[in-house]
Amino acid sequence: MRTRTMNETNPKVEALLSQPQWHDERKRLRAIALSCQLRESVKWGKLCYSVQNGNVAIIFSMKDYCALGFFKGSLLKDPADILVAPGEHSQAMRQFRFTQLSEIEAQAAILEAYLLEAIELEKAGAKVDFSEKHELTYPEEFQTALDGNAALKAAFEALTPGRQRGYILHFSGAKQSSTRASRIEKCMPDILAGKGLNSR
Repeated sequence: MRTRTMNETNPKVEALLSQPQWHDERKRLRAIALSCQLRESVKWGKLCYSVQNGNVAIIFSMKDYCALGFFKGSLLKDPADILVAPGEHSQAMRQFRFTQLSEIEAQAAILEAYLLEAIELEKAGAKVDFSEKHELTYPEEFQTALDGNAALKAAFEALTPGRQRGYILHFSGAKQSSTRASRIEKCMPDILAGKGLNSR
C-alpha cells in the first residue's frame, strides 16, 4: 500500500479530515504525527501512521472522545501515566484520549515524545508478548464442538492467535450456555473458512 506525506494529496485522507466531528483535534494530531516523519495512510477507515512498513499510531474519532492510539503502546514507558487500554483484553494497543483541542495543545510535547519512542521501538523490531493468548480458557460448549468436529478443530488451530482469541472472548462473553452454543453455531462457517470474527 502506497503512503503519502503531508505535501501530497490523498483523497481518503482529505475525506477523513473534512468530517466535522473532531475536525480540529484530528488535524492537530495529524500534524504532530507527520512532524515525527511518519508515513500516512488510511487503514480501517482511520488515519494510520507507520515507519518501515510497521504500524506505529492511529487516530481514533469516537463519539465521546478523540484519541491517538499506539499499536505497541503497552511497550511505551508512559512516564506521564496518560495511556489507557481501549478494552479489558487489549494487550498491545494503548490510547491517548482527548475531549477538546486545548488538551492536545497542552500535551503536544508529550505526544511527540511518545511517538518518537514508538518509532524507535518499531525500528528496533520490538514485539509485544502475546503469551496470554495461549492461556485462554475455552468455554465447555466450544471444547465439545471441537472434540466432535475434526474439521472445525483443524480450522480453528490454523487461525492466527489473534483470531482465535477473538472467537474465544466472543463465546465466553455470553452468560448463558444456550447463548454460547448459539454464538458458536453462527461462527462455525467463518471458522471453517479461515475467517476472523469480524472478517468481511
